[in-house]
Amino acid sequence: MLVCSGANLVFLAVPKTGTTAIEVALMSHADIVFAKHRKHMTAHRYHKVIAPFLADTLNVRPETMAVIRNPVDRLRSWYRYRKRTDTDDAAHSTADLSFDTFIMDVIADDPPPHARVGNQFDFLCDGKGALLVDHLFAYERQVILRSFLCDRVGAQLVFKQKNVSPDIPAPISANVEDALRKARAPEFALHARALEAGHLSV
Repeated sequence: MLVCSGANLVFLAVPKTGTTAIEVALMSHADIVFAKHRKHMTAHRYHKVIAPFLADTLNVRPETMAVIRNPVDRLRSWYRYRKRTDTDDAAHSTADLSFDTFIMDVIADDPPPHARVGNQFDFLCDGKGALLVDHLFAYERQVILRSFLCDRVGAQLVFKQKNVSPDIPAPISANVEDALRKARAPEFALHARALEAGHLSV
C-alpha cells in the first residue's frame, strides 16, 4: 500500500493484480510505503486504522484506488507462483497439484494452507457488499489505469513486469470453473462491473 498525498491518492494492493509493478512506478511519488506483510492491507482495515490516522495526524483525506483481476486468471497466477521449485515451503506448494484440484481447495469450506489466497470481493468491500474504494480498475484495462495514474501524479509512468509467475500450463475444466463461479459469484460480478466501466468510480 502506498500513500501519495501529492496526488491525493492511496493505492491499495490487491495480491496478484500487478501490484509490484504499480508500486515501483509510483514509489517516487509516495509519502508513506507499507511493505512486507502490511503491503496488502484490505480496504476495510485501511478505513478502520489508517484513514483516521492520516486525517487526525496529517490532515489528509486521500481517495483510494485498487485493481481487480479476472478471478480465474488471478487464481492461476497464485497456482503458478506456488508451483515454483525454488522454495522449501511445502505447506504452501502446489507442485503436485492440478489447477482443478487447487481451485476446489480454494473454494472448500476450510481451505488447506496452499489454497488460502483470499478473495478480491472481501478485500475491496465491507460486510454488506459495499465497495470501499473510490476508484477501481480492471487489470485487463492497463491503458485506462496508467492514464489515470499519470494524470494524478502529473508524470509519465512505466509499468515494468515484476514477480511474474512461471508460465506453466494450468487448464481448468468446465465443471470446476462453474463451481468456482458459483462459489465466488460476487467477486466475478465486481470484476465484470470494473471491466465494463474501465474505470469504476464510486
